[in-house]
This record gives sequence, C-alpha cells and structure tokens, in this order.
Amino acid sequence: MALLTRGPASHRTSEAATGRGMLASMASDPSLPTGTVTFLFTDIEGSTRLLTALGNAYGSVLEAHGNLLRAAIAGHSGVEVGTEGDSFFAAFRSARDAVDATVEAQRALAAHAWPGDQPVRVRMGLHTGEGRLGGDNYVGLDVHRAARIAAAGYGGQVLLSDTTRALVAYDLPDGIGLRDLAEHRLKDLPAPEHLWQLKIDGLDAEFPPVRSIDARPNNLPPQPTSLIGRERQLDEISRLLGDRRLLTLTGPGGTGKTRLALAVAQRLLPAYADGAFFATLEDAIDRPTVAAAIAAAMGVRGRPDRDLEPSLLDHLRDRELLLVLDNFEQVISAAPLVVELLASALRLRMIVTSRTILRLAGEQEFAVPPLSLPDPQHLRSGAALQQSEAVVLFIERARAARHDFVVTDENARAVAEICTRLDGLPLAIELAAAAIRLLNPDAILARLERHLPLLGSGPQDMPARQRTLRAAVDWSYELLEATEQRLFARLAVFTGGWSLDAAEVVCDPGGELGVQTLDGLASLADQSLIYPVDADDGEPRFAMLQVIREVAAEKLDAEPDAEEIARRHARHMLGLAEAAEPQLVLTGVRARQHRLRREQENLRTALRWALERGDAEIGLGLAGALWRYWHYWSELREGRQWLESLLALPAAADEAFARAKGQEGLAGILYWMGEVGPAEELYEAALATYRALGEDQRMADTLKALTYTAAAHADFVAVRERTTAAIDHYRKAGDDASAALMAADLRASAYFMAAGGTFEDALAATREAIQITRAHGRAYNEADLLGSLSGIHQMAGDYPSAIEAFVETTRLWYEIGNFAMLPWLKLLAAMELAEGRLERAVRLAAIAARAVEDLGGELPEALMRAGNPLEEARPLLTEDDYARLVAEARAMSFADAVGYVLDEPKPTEDVGRERDGTRSPLRSDVAEEGDPPRG
Repeated sequence: MALLTRGPASHRTSEAATGRGMLASMASDPSLPTGTVTFLFTDIEGSTRLLTALGNAYGSVLEAHGNLLRAAIAGHSGVEVGTEGDSFFAAFRSARDAVDATVEAQRALAAHAWPGDQPVRVRMGLHTGEGRLGGDNYVGLDVHRAARIAAAGYGGQVLLSDTTRALVAYDLPDGIGLRDLAEHRLKDLPAPEHLWQLKIDGLDAEFPPVRSIDARPNNLPPQPTSLIGRERQLDEISRLLGDRRLLTLTGPGGTGKTRLALAVAQRLLPAYADGAFFATLEDAIDRPTVAAAIAAAMGVRGRPDRDLEPSLLDHLRDRELLLVLDNFEQVISAAPLVVELLASALRLRMIVTSRTILRLAGEQEFAVPPLSLPDPQHLRSGAALQQSEAVVLFIERARAARHDFVVTDENARAVAEICTRLDGLPLAIELAAAAIRLLNPDAILARLERHLPLLGSGPQDMPARQRTLRAAVDWSYELLEATEQRLFARLAVFTGGWSLDAAEVVCDPGGELGVQTLDGLASLADQSLIYPVDADDGEPRFAMLQVIREVAAEKLDAEPDAEEIARRHARHMLGLAEAAEPQLVLTGVRARQHRLRREQENLRTALRWALERGDAEIGLGLAGALWRYWHYWSELREGRQWLESLLALPAAADEAFARAKGQEGLAGILYWMGEVGPAEELYEAALATYRALGEDQRMADTLKALTYTAAAHADFVAVRERTTAAIDHYRKAGDDASAALMAADLRASAYFMAAGGTFEDALAATREAIQITRAHGRAYNEADLLGSLSGIHQMAGDYPSAIEAFVETTRLWYEIGNFAMLPWLKLLAAMELAEGRLERAVRLAAIAARAVEDLGGELPEALMRAGNPLEEARPLLTEDDYARLVAEARAMSFADAVGYVLDEPKPTEDVGRERDGTRSPLRSDVAEEGDPPRG
C-alpha cells in the first residue's frame, strides 16, 4: 500500500504518494513546531485486503487505529498535522519524543484485539529536518523525504533517516535498538538515503528488503512467519560475513539453520549489488547436481557445447553476490566446487547450512544454538516467561493454530516445561505448538515423556526431512559409518552429558566398536548429533540434545547389548560417587561437589535403573555414597525417597555392606530432617553390620553420628560412651586426626550439656580442634567447629563474640557452598533478637524458616537451642513491618542471604543458576563440603 489514501476504498494518486495531498489539506495551526522538526508519516499496510475481509467492520478498525495513533502522538508532545484515510502526518519538536511515540503506537497496535483476527500493521517513517511553513503548510524537501522513507517500509516497521538516528542513537529507551539498513535510492529524492530500522523488544524485527528503486535481484523465498529470538545470531553472522567469504551454519536438524540463513540473506541483500540467491541441495547427490541446483537458483543455463560448471563460473566471475547453499551435509564430496566458485568470483560470499563443517580453508563455522529457555526461577509468571525466546516462539506458533491461545499463570509452567524438554529447538517447539489445536499445554506436556509420536507431522509445505523430528535426526544418522551409528546409540545411556573417560568406559571398553572413542565423538559432533560442553575443570565433555537422545535411545533399545550398556553406566556412576565420598569432608570438596552436580541426571538415571532392576548392591552403594551430596543441596526429600525405595528391595537383605551404607545414609538424612528416633535405629542397624564385617572406619563414623542422636536426647552418658568407642575404632583404622577431633568434641559437649565441663576447657578444646582441621585440610569440620565456638560464647552470655564467630562460620560455609547451613541462621536470629536488633532478627529467622521448608525439617530444639525468634519478634513490630521483612527475606537468593549475614554486599563469586528447574530462591549452584554440621 502506498503512503496515503483518500478513505477506505479510495485509489492511490501520484500526488498522494508524495505526501502533497495531505499537505494541501492541512489546516492552519499556530502550534505547529518550526526550526528543527522530526516528521512522522504512517499508513496501514494492506488496507484494501482488510476492507475486503472485514466489510462494514472496517470503519471501527479505522477508528480504533486512529485513536491509538492519536494517543501515542499526543502523549509524547507531538502535533497531528493532518490525516487522510488511514494515514497520519505528525510533527515533533524532539526526535526522542517522535521515537517514543512510534514505539508506543506499534506496541499498542500489536496488543490491540482486532476484529476477525485481522492484525492491523502500520508502517512508519521518521526524518528530522527543517520545519519550514509556507503559509499554513510545511514546505520543503524534508517533508517529502519523511514521506518517502515511510513508503519504503512494511507494516509494523519503523524506518528512520540517518539524521534522526544521529539524534537518538545514544538516548534510546530500554528495549529499543537500531539496525543499519544501509543506503537506498528512494523515488523522487536526489541522493541515496541511509536508512535505519527501529528494533522494538517483543515486536517483529524481520522484514523484507526496503522498497527502493535499486532493489537487489534475488530468489529468496518469502517466510510465512516471523523469525523469533535470533537477533544476536543475526548480528554476529552479519559481522562474520564482513570478514569471511565462507560461513557454515552448523547444528542438528530442527535448530533453524535454514531459517536463520535466509534471514541473514534478507538483511544483507541491499549490500550486494547483484543480489542474493538461495539454492537447496536437498535432492543433490554429487558435484554435478550441486552445480545444477546453484545454476537453477540463479537462472543460469549451460551452453550445449560445454559443461554447466564453466557457465556457472562465468556467470559469477564479476558479480557481487551472496549465495546460500542449504543442506550441504549429504554432498560433502562436492565441497571442492565451493572452493572453485570462491576462487573464480572474488566478490562472491557464501552461507552454507550443514550438519557438519565442510573442512575447507577459509571456512568459518557458526554453531547455531537452540533458543534461550525460561528462567527456572520464574516458571509461574506468564509475563516473565515471555523473556524466553523459546516461549515466545511457542506462543506465536500456538496462536497461529488457535487464535485465542494465551499464556496464563495457570498454564505458564506447562508451557515452560514443554520448551525446556524440547531443548529450545525451533522445529520441535513449532510442532508442539501446532498440537494446541487439540490439546492444552498440560496435555501436551504429559505426552512429551516420549516426544516423537506426538510431534509427528509438520506443515505439508515443509520439506519431508523436516516434517518429523525422527526424519530430521535420521537425516544425520544415515550419514554415519556403522561403527559410529553404534556409538551414537550407546551414548543415549547418558543423560545430561558425559566425559571422554565415561564414554570410553561405558560405550567402548577395550575397543569393542573398532573406532577410537575420541574419533567417533568428533565425527558425531561434525554431524551435529552431539556437541562439546565447556567444563570448569577442562575435562573434555559432550552432550546430546534431548530430542536427539530420544532417537538414539530407540536405536539402543534395538541393540542386543542394551542392558549391558545400562549396567556399565550404573557401575560407572557408582564408581564416581564412591570416589567422591571420602573427599566430601576435605578442602577440595567444592570441586568434587560440582563434579557430582554436573552428573546429577546420570546419577538419577543409574539409581532409577538399579531400582527397576532390583540391583540393591549398585543402588544402595550409590545412594549411600550420595547422602551428603543431597544434604548440601537441601534435597533431602529426594535422597530419602531413593534410599527408602532401595532399602525396600528384596535383594537388599542379601547385600550386607551395601544395606548398611544405605541405612547409614538414610539415618543421616532423617537426622537432619529432625527425625532423631528413626535415625538412631538405622545407625544402630548399620553399626551392627559394620561390626560383623570388621569395618573399623565405618564403625567409627557411625558411632560419631550416634553421639549426636544421644545429644538430642540429652544423654551425656551415651555421648561419652559412644565417643570413647569411636576414638578407639578411629585409632584402629589409622585415622588419628578424627580420633583427636572426637576427644576435643567430648570436652566441648560436657560444657554444652552441663555435664561438668567448663567454659575455658570447651573454648580451648574447640580451638585445638580447629587447628587439627586446618592441618589436615578439613574445611567442612573447620566450619562446623567455628559454629561450636559461637555456641560456646552464646552459652556464656557473650553475644558479641558469639555473633562474630557465627559470621565467620557463615563465611566459610559460603566458600564451601553448603546450602544446608541456612537453617542455622535461626541461631543467629536468636542472638540478634537478644541484642535488640529486631528487623535483622526477623529477616534472619525468615531466611532460616524458608530453608527449613526446602530441607524438609530441622534439628530438634535440644540441639538448636534457638527458641522461635520469628514468633518472638512478631509482637514487637507492626503487622505491616513484620510482613514486609518476612517477604523480603524469603525472596533472597542463597548469596543474598549470606551477604546479609556478613553485613556486606552480595558475595562477588555468586553461585550460578541450576538448570534442572528445581532450585528454590534460597539455593544456587555452589556445592560443597562433607561431614554434616551439628548445629
């Protein structure tokens, strides 16, 4: 549609197309700005189509459109100069006001509920120049320049002249950016105009090349839907093409390589004098058919007396052109043709899409990532979810299937989980969104346990290879050697990624497959079936997108050795956990805990396999070694469920050592959940087994735990007896450091339990123990003992010293990364309350209460001795102040809470966010130390 109309059904005139018609009808208005003025022209794209579709309803649409534009113009100090049909002409004294008005208008138009589900898309153009009045009208070239700029755009697009861009570039509001569209020759204007597009967050950013009189030749297929969430990639690829002539976009099927390549070509089209062309190699089988596909895309015909390739080279030789070659992976043997084309045509640039790189000199790979996933911290808010590219794509495609679909707080979590389980793969998300026609998000999510049957068919106009996820993955699978196919299937046993060492141990022990594991992984990565993962420790690590893993798992299920591969995987995870277990009380526990966290999904898979197969030896050995891991991460409920289920297996009765480890682990979990009686029974059962097996170290550790349960019963006689026995067994096991720590602990316990100990002896014993822990690298025990030091001062009534020691123990717990320390803040809250600091006491107690909810319980009062500071402080504050303090505290992250305890800003080394969506606001990605603190 041209710039101006004369009513809904009018025809265009050349006068209207230049803006002169509107100027002539403009009323005299003394408020019209003069001097430097920013002019705005707008009109509706496709008004004739809308009129035909809506009939009589078009009048109300035109009225609503006018109201929205007038509100935006007036709201930003603009002056409505004139209107004609569906077109507006406005003037602004400030370029920033003009930009703000267009942003508000475009957002209002996009959000409005239009009748008949017929969106109203308005193109807008801005130019800043001389606001010169001739009589009652604006006159001069600047007005016509603004009109031509608007006419060059598309519905929903805002174009700016370079003059306007210069005035607002460094003063743009949040969420607004600029895209350089280069220079264009516009009708009736004497020189090319450098145009810029306003990028508005949440609105379409992809449009065809601007309508200019020097539009470039191309065969780029129009895209029926907008591109979602690829702004950063578009910018990066455009930048790379400025430096490299061959750019290969790699990624598995469904990541949107083709769509992204086309979007880049559309964006860069004006920069290539001879245009941009797209050639699909879907049906190519060799070099001649690749050459034929390229020639056909550009309309090149071979001469009867020569091969097609020379004609193609002649055609390209002197042209400045962008060529997109799609699906090159199946004809890698034709890669030398790419080299020859680039060598012959020095102004030619190429974008290639492929599952694998071409391995050519000068080639630049760009791995296309999945779309960004929703923040697991905000899964219940529909508005917050729409910050995720994957969710935005789901919403848009779902609305195409069912126009009334909206994300609400009720279905937000299901939508987020759908996108997360589909790894942010655009193809998978589009197929899932199409199911909205028949299923609601919860129903779709329920059927995604096995994705592929649900996501069966895409639109009929999509290539066959993209109509199903299975076809998209099989496309790459069929290109593998037989040995690589078997490796691909075996790798499906891993969840959440794997190390090189794990792949060698589980998938190819002793070279069963006849391929070097690293070579096989490299080949799979080349085909984009797996991808490398950055690891903090530098260890080579790989992963597989979940939707690809589904296909690999089905391949593995068909293999005769599938069960053996699963058993190897479970045993490998058992070995990792057992190697980590003794390290969980030492200084290096942080790194060890992060390594276990990285394997979290693999650990769960191994536990699930052991439970389903009834393998108590592997299952209980694994879970028993992991109980401290669950404790640190405040995931005691999960650990309890695994251990109780595994101990209930019939085979558990026959696995004495593994059963005892499981009982000991479950006892530790129950102790920290405040269930001291059941914990003590389990400890006693494990102790009996260890005694029968002659396991001195295990006996000593279990007796040490039993001293804590005795303390919970205020039974100092039992504490002394069990401590003495533990010391004896530690010495027999050669663990003199633990024996010395137990001896010091007994002296402190005598004071804590009012059993004849003195403040001076308890203080001295605790300080001696701290020196022992430092000498033996036991950071966890040191943090525990600093807490005991705080308790000693508290019992003596010295609250300042107690608080000082508590702050130090908190600092060390944070460095260790132990989430389970947060319930301890109840102790600090009680001390702060005693010192009269009410607000601080309430915040600390609220943090502790939230942590107790996460943990599933807390130690009994006989051990905590903190009272209930949260309730004790309540009557001392107004209800509003109390509610505010509690709400602020419960919203704190783990690092925020620690920073508050330390009375300093949030620690700079924050903990990353968990990726499994289970992390609460008080938890983060730090993991650490071992032996459970006593509290």
